[in-house]
Amino acid sequence: MSEELIPETPEQETEENEAAEPIKQRKNGLYPGVSDELAENMKSGWADTELHGLEPIAQAEHTAARRAALSARFPGERLVIPAGNLKTRSNDTEYAFRASTEYAYLTGDQTQDGVLVLEPTGDSGHQATIYLLPRSNRENGEFWLDGQGELWVGRRHSLAEAEQLLGILAKDVREIAAALTEATGPVRNVRGHDASIEAALTDKVTAERDEELRVYLSEARLVKDAFEIAELQKACDATARGFEDVVRSLDRAEATSERFIEGTFFLRARIEGNDIGYGSICAAGPHATTLHWVRNDGAVRSGDLLLLDAGVETNELYTADVTRTLPINGTFSPLQRTIYDAVYEAQEAGIAAVKPGATFRDFHDASQRVLAEKLVEWGLLGDLSVDKVLELGLQRRWTLHGTGHMLGMDVHDCAVARTEAYVDGILEPGVCLTVEPGLYFQADDLTVPEEYRGIGVRIEDDILVTEDGNRNLSDQLPRRADEVEAWMARLKG
Repeated sequence: MSEELIPETPEQETEENEAAEPIKQRKNGLYPGVSDELAENMKSGWADTELHGLEPIAQAEHTAARRAALSARFPGERLVIPAGNLKTRSNDTEYAFRASTEYAYLTGDQTQDGVLVLEPTGDSGHQATIYLLPRSNRENGEFWLDGQGELWVGRRHSLAEAEQLLGILAKDVREIAAALTEATGPVRNVRGHDASIEAALTDKVTAERDEELRVYLSEARLVKDAFEIAELQKACDATARGFEDVVRSLDRAEATSERFIEGTFFLRARIEGNDIGYGSICAAGPHATTLHWVRNDGAVRSGDLLLLDAGVETNELYTADVTRTLPINGTFSPLQRTIYDAVYEAQEAGIAAVKPGATFRDFHDASQRVLAEKLVEWGLLGDLSVDKVLELGLQRRWTLHGTGHMLGMDVHDCAVARTEAYVDGILEPGVCLTVEPGLYFQADDLTVPEEYRGIGVRIEDDILVTEDGNRNLSDQLPRRADEVEAWMARLKG
């Protein structure tokens, strides 16, 4: 990373009268190596690169419909939805930016510092305005002197280009603080993404009203539209190819560590999408019994199982969430197969329970019953009946977690939806969720036979509720034990 003549600048000034001043002067001598002649030279000799006649982004009609629904829900109120800002990783470097889910869902835009504002109109509707940072100013030197200028971080769209792409009126984000400060009437803001917006709205919002907005936007995503379903399918397709990449590379992982698996899948995620949707769990051997093992620094050994839980996030920020438990040498041992088959049977029961009119809890209950039956059958719960085990929740020593969650732009999508809308809700077509039962026998668990200890198995797929049942979006990957072994043999050659 270059750090030669021009250091990164302090936070960008926001006053309009300062925006026109040369940065060299405005920054009080931070650029002693920039002569007046160089500053003048850099103002001219640049081609006009403004883009015209741009087609709207693919989801523009869907984001418009989402904004219309939001407008109808909160008539007469100003609604503010920020994208968020860069976050410092270390010293003067930042994490890669990821726009807030609410903002991206309503606009399709993914740029940092953006803010969507729905201004109430006299007819109880709203005028949507997206506030963005315009292209770097070449007259004042911003494009090459500022740490966020085009020559440092790349070209961004002009406001006119943004309007064509997004179908939303675009204004300079440096004007928004003044606009919000002067605003009157009721205001709601999605908190937690932009401190400067929250500061401008301090006296205009309440935590309770803001939370109502956030809850609404979470529940709005419970049922996916056609664009979202297509993106989730794309994410699952890419994820399946990432799992194939991993199987082909297992011999190299054995020579290194779980991190080879992590890196292999990450390469596929970056080739076919924006990123991974969450930290990949590449858990070999006893690490498979740790639910969110993301250190990925352990050994990969023939004879052990690999629990791989990973998902590609598409360029439009929809993520898959898939888990397969694979025998590293390509063949399950008898005990590994017994445990794997139990989890497979539980997943089959869970998937069968996903259908319109069912409750969200039904697939969890169906999967847990199968697992409880297996644990009783194996003699791990004494002489208790399956019903008693379920009543007391004793199976959870080895099943640990819920059997699934909503999926979408967040891996745990719709997370702040009300209990009655989500956990106690009724499934309907367009809902997408995971079904992911598991059994985990910890390495130090003295209540199970020694040969069980250190074995962890989870199988997870992404299930779309349809008009007549469900569709497995991740069914490109085999699930039955014999099919897994045949698939691995074919990929390993």
